[in-house]
Amino acid sequence: MKKRGWKLVSAILILSVLLTACSQGNSGKNSGTDGSQAGGDGSKPVEISVFAVQEQGIDLKTNKFTEYLQKEYDVKFNWQLIPSDGAKEKRQISLASGDYPDAYMLTHYIDQFSQADLLKFGKQGVLIPLNDLIDQYAPNIKKALETQPDMKVLNTAPDGNIYGLGAYTQCFHCSYPNKMWINTKWLKDLNLEMPKTTEDFKNVLKAFKTKDPNGNGKADEVALSGSIEDFGVRVLPFLMNGFVYNDDRNYLNMSNDKVSSAAVTQEWKDGLAYVKSLFDEGLIDPGAFTQNAEAFKKIGENAGAEILGAGAGMHPAIFTDLAKERTKDYNPVPPLQGPNGSFATHDNGGVSPGAKFVITNKASKEAQIALIKMVDYMFTPEGQTNGATGVKGLDWEDPAPGDKALGEGVTPVVKPIPSKEGEAPRNGGWSGMGHFYMPKDYRDTWVQGTDIFDPANYERRLYQATLEYQGHEPKEIFPIWSIWVDPNDVDEMSMLQTNIKTYIEQNALQFVTGNKDLNKDWDSYVKGLKDLKLDRYLEILQKAYDATK
Repeated sequence: MKKRGWKLVSAILILSVLLTACSQGNSGKNSGTDGSQAGGDGSKPVEISVFAVQEQGIDLKTNKFTEYLQKEYDVKFNWQLIPSDGAKEKRQISLASGDYPDAYMLTHYIDQFSQADLLKFGKQGVLIPLNDLIDQYAPNIKKALETQPDMKVLNTAPDGNIYGLGAYTQCFHCSYPNKMWINTKWLKDLNLEMPKTTEDFKNVLKAFKTKDPNGNGKADEVALSGSIEDFGVRVLPFLMNGFVYNDDRNYLNMSNDKVSSAAVTQEWKDGLAYVKSLFDEGLIDPGAFTQNAEAFKKIGENAGAEILGAGAGMHPAIFTDLAKERTKDYNPVPPLQGPNGSFATHDNGGVSPGAKFVITNKASKEAQIALIKMVDYMFTPEGQTNGATGVKGLDWEDPAPGDKALGEGVTPVVKPIPSKEGEAPRNGGWSGMGHFYMPKDYRDTWVQGTDIFDPANYERRLYQATLEYQGHEPKEIFPIWSIWVDPNDVDEMSMLQTNIKTYIEQNALQFVTGNKDLNKDWDSYVKGLKDLKLDRYLEILQKAYDATK
């Protein structure tokens, strides 16, 4: 997912970083537990070189949050700024050159250090362990690690060291990414009910395809479409989840603490047969298996008549324009009841393995202390709000009487100040680079209006839609985002994971489109997975999971 994906993420973040403060304290801002100053001796700022991605609309050199940190912590940033395109490659070149900075401060949805990176450069001594710095100077980080066990697992390497910190962002609507949005105007016009089962959904799609719901007398309706990119746009997971749980990543199931592959089960075969039946009847747009998000949106925003019946996606802005009336026609389909349940794909909601912040062995002791204290500040509600959103009075303000928080029964704390049309970027916060600690109870305190079709209240629309999916995940899900694979197995696991995932997805498409026969070719397909060492792959994952217990 390249430029289009970045635009989608940016759209979500502009809405999602309407952050707020909780009741947590703001300790450890200016001094450490030993009473030391955040920066140097006060006579001269501590200079810190930082590698960072230059996000659109943000100038880190003149940024208001940058200015605040430099003044508050007596530091001066020497930025090594790169564009988002090719960020990973530029970071790797920076490390390989030997002339790397004191710290890397990245944006997790653009690029960050993988677990393998952390282990590699940690063992080499390029990245310093943060454990002692956190113990001595970062009470807020320490508290977060203690109160969020999965966060501790996520950040702690098998050798016990914390080589970097990732973004712990519990995005509720992101945690159920594979939603389906259906044209409820068409349902009403055709006197149809919201589908509840896989067969109901098939019948609704037939009606969309054959009964001219847009009323233009043409057979131009696209019953169901999607894309091949991220953000829940692939059509298979939602359709398969009535047959077998589909995680839309590595196709893993979990039962009694044992990991297995969903893709070799009879249920998987039955699910593919169902999807094939939709495809055979022309109910799934063939482009859903080949097109990018831009092409998908052209269907949703067709210049003439409205032609899209249902679209897969984490959120409807992927295929509709929120500023247009048409977006109101699309509302969420709850998980469909199939022969084996009504699952909803559930993941970590924005919490991903790896690290966006690391300190290298180039950093002086003074720089190390200042860096960890600044990040610790971003683990407080105030610091997170200022870091990710911007300046109070410019980007956010205190709630007014009658304002309502995003979460039900939650007291609102911070109210975003929307930007005006044509307004220049405010350059107040660090946006994605400032995202560090955003548990759900923190995000639930954002002020949001109650009109869900007002673009300013988009997060409430997504929140309400996600409630339809909450609780439909299996009781056990393999936590691939929070395990650490044995360093001796990392390279092997990575290769197996890529080959197996690609094989499963390619064959699923071939079975659905009829290039392979589910009856004649199934056994050969399963054998192919065995030949790709599926059992060894599961063995490595099981070993990593068992090590977390």
